[in-house]
Amino acid sequence: MKRRSGFTLVELLVVIAIIGVLVGLLLPAVQAAREAARRMSCSNNFKQLGLGIHDYHDAFKQLPTHGTGNHRPPSGQPSTAQDGTGTSGMRLSMLVAVTPFIEQQPLWEMISNPSIQRHNQSDLVPPNGWAAMGPAPWATAYIPWMTEIGAFRCPSDPGRGLPAMGRTNYAAATGDSMCHMQDAEFRCSGPTPCSWGPHTTFGQRARAGQRGFFQFRKAANFRDILDGTANTIMGGEIATDLGDFAITTNPTINNGGDRLAVPRGGLYENPNLNSNFVDPLRPRFWCRPGSTTCTAGSFIAAAGERRGYRWANGHPLYTHVNMILPPNREIKIGEGGDNESGVMPPSSRHPGGVHVLMGDGAVKFITDSIEAGNSNHPQVYMEQTFATGVPGVKSPYGLWGALGTRASSEILTGEW
Repeated sequence: MKRRSGFTLVELLVVIAIIGVLVGLLLPAVQAAREAARRMSCSNNFKQLGLGIHDYHDAFKQLPTHGTGNHRPPSGQPSTAQDGTGTSGMRLSMLVAVTPFIEQQPLWEMISNPSIQRHNQSDLVPPNGWAAMGPAPWATAYIPWMTEIGAFRCPSDPGRGLPAMGRTNYAAATGDSMCHMQDAEFRCSGPTPCSWGPHTTFGQRARAGQRGFFQFRKAANFRDILDGTANTIMGGEIATDLGDFAITTNPTINNGGDRLAVPRGGLYENPNLNSNFVDPLRPRFWCRPGSTTCTAGSFIAAAGERRGYRWANGHPLYTHVNMILPPNREIKIGEGGDNESGVMPPSSRHPGGVHVLMGDGAVKFITDSIEAGNSNHPQVYMEQTFATGVPGVKSPYGLWGALGTRASSEILTGEW
């Protein structure tokens, strides 16, 4: 009788076991390859944004202004709301101005012209419609502010949808100090129209503290980058919040300090203040309110006010990065609102570091371990009484801070 050839049960189990081992060995390599591809795509997106900024400069002979838009209407004018919903009140990020230079011309046309279109049929629109340059960047009824722009997103960041508006993973670099990072000579405050004066004190303080590539509500030029565009960070990557109390996306607030007092106190005198609010058992997350195992800080109550949640909003939480604490460290706000100054390091979903956009358009990957000086050192501001913290000095935050300042005469050596 002729015997049939085939696998025995033992042989079949051995083959299955070998295949399982190979899959287990290959899976991390596949995941690493996928992340490498996502990281390259993120770098390309950032590169395109840099080219758009350079194209804008070529067209208008200045950088896009961070803190731009239309003015508040004169008092008593009935055509638009005084609370900022009818006009943007000079609160828009520099990303808005760049849209036509990154192949988003249709979106720019909608922003730069009056409109009566709304995001949902139930949304309310001002009686005379949206003014050119849109309403306040937190107006959820306005279509452009709710639009997710692929060129502003990192493929490694899984954040999508509500409670965010249109998200961004790229933000403007504003230096190595949080002092008056949302102020300028051009002031928009309360129910009054925006104006240039009499706010000279705010302007002086803003000029002293805003040492980075972009300055809030101030037109700037490449010639202002005295340290060299190749040595100055123009923008940084930010992770968007996932609702998980991550230290890089959900800021603690009320960390002390008064931007009008001398000395400022709080974070102004020690950027490392209240870092002990981090959960020791989960070091990438804050200790949650009500915890019995560690001390929690205060957090912004509104769920829609988180890192990267509003691409069009020029306020610090959404579209600023500063070079004070190293990449992927905690974000902390001095006072109690999403529009207040704070320590805003870049962050990302890439292992080990973040992308930064240099002034010459190059995109570099900066590791979390970059030399960042003394994180407990007081920040630079106009009335600073410490000899090493007065305006114009070299950054107290080492190589990292030096890359963030535009005109502090630091000499960078070696690779970084």
